[in-house]
Amino acid sequence: MLHLRVISPPEVSDGVLEVLDGCVGVVNIVVFPGAARSPAGDLLQFDVAREAANEVIDRLQELGLHAEGSIAAEQVDLSISEVAERAQEEAPGDSDDAVVWAEFAQRVDEDTRLTWAFLAFLTIATLLAAIGVIVNSPILIIGGMVMGPEFGAIAAICFGMLRTDRDLIGRAGRTLVLGFAAAIAITFVCALASRGLGWIGVGSLNGHEEIEFIVKPDRWSFIVALLAGAAGVLSVTAGKSSALVGVFISVTTVPAAGYFAVAAALARWGDMTASAVQLGVNVAGMVISGVVTLLVQKAYWSRFGMRLPARPGGS
Repeated sequence: MLHLRVISPPEVSDGVLEVLDGCVGVVNIVVFPGAARSPAGDLLQFDVAREAANEVIDRLQELGLHAEGSIAAEQVDLSISEVAERAQEEAPGDSDDAVVWAEFAQRVDEDTRLTWAFLAFLTIATLLAAIGVIVNSPILIIGGMVMGPEFGAIAAICFGMLRTDRDLIGRAGRTLVLGFAAAIAITFVCALASRGLGWIGVGSLNGHEEIEFIVKPDRWSFIVALLAGAAGVLSVTAGKSSALVGVFISVTTVPAAGYFAVAAALARWGDMTASAVQLGVNVAGMVISGVVTLLVQKAYWSRFGMRLPARPGGS
């Protein structure tokens, strides 16, 4: 179940209640007339089955509440109510399969921001992967994989393609490119300094059979990227963060970036090319399967009349 908190102008509240009465899956409706101060208006709270949330949120937005009032939603971790159970049974589909499009849109929009936190995490992840490459440590490479924050931007690109939002695609692509460029540049400088100190040399990447998969992109690399992209989008739309960790461990985006930086510092041009191809193959595979997964989810939920949220400023 989701718990929604709505602030409505008094003259719109009757319309809000009509919407709630006409939607399946809505229970526990509570009204506090005039309780809201900023923005001023009536406060309405209710629970809705996750699989029915799209229709409710769409119709509330049609009333203009996102502009003149407020709509907020949060997950209900525990609900002990036979009424709520009946509401979930009446709602179409299953809650584990439900995609709350407004929630997903807001999440991927946040993931397109090029923040210091994003750069820091991606840089640290790339540095860890680079050290793992140098010392031939799969554990450090996996640590870098898990820490990398890049999948949010990839999911945003997928969603932008789904609803043909060039602005979203552009912002997500910019974050991804600049993020990896900064992480690789910093890792390159650190690797160059290590070479100058004599800690590493041209032969430091020889005999590392356990991690050669990073610089040997093949059909399996692309297949793994396809599977990881599908699983990643499913985990984000279903709110399964534990599954997303598995996605991070499956793809070699961060390790490829780390390998590229080390290879550049050691002037190993062949390894640089191979790691760049690996990075491109993984990103491309995840984007392709991510878009396909969203298309399938959109087609499935369109049977119940659930639409994608409009683009900002659009219809």
